[in-house]
Amino acid sequence: MDKLANYRPIIQSVLQQHAQSKPSHGEIEVYTAFDEQQDHYQVVHAGWSGTTRVFGPLIHIDLINDKIWIQYDGTEVGVANQLVDLGVPKTDIVLAYHAPIMRQYDGFAMA
Repeated sequence: MDKLANYRPIIQSVLQQHAQSKPSHGEIEVYTAFDEQQDHYQVVHAGWSGTTRVFGPLIHIDLINDKIWIQYDGTEVGVANQLVDLGVPKTDIVLAYHAPIMRQYDGFAMA
């Protein structure tokens, strides 16, 4: 089994766990969006907090060139840490929200 085929269910499992947690304020729905053909994975918030519209990803992950690219992580625990705990090597995870020049210091893949 190629590693991306192994990573897809791991990513989906982690994101589904985060989709179970609804924000404590407002009328905000939390759902997952998985595009397995183009390898884009998200947890999305949509709704209202009082009179303020809430809409956008809590987490966005892409699979690019055999690596897991975490494009956005709005969690406190850190999705990268969860993936490492589930057996994904740090060398296969790119923290895309870090500037490319800073990735050499984060302990994860640079690209």
